[in-house]
Amino acid sequence: MSRKGECWDNAPMERFFGSLKSEWVPETGYSSEHEARVDVQRYITRYNSIRPHSYNDYWSPVAMEKLAA
Repeated sequence: MSRKGECWDNAPMERFFGSLKSEWVPETGYSSEHEARVDVQRYITRYNSIRPHSYNDYWSPVAMEKLAA
């Protein structure tokens, strides 16, 4: 177990990949690796820039960073 502020477990990544699989990846999968890479990159951009997060009072991580600055 890690201390507060030292995240050594994989819960954040599990949360991210769970959201990716349930919200974004098509049920039929992708027809090529290139298609998957491009689509996952679009999701990462959306996840960080646009998608609201309940932890941030429904602001995106990028918007929260700008508010803190």
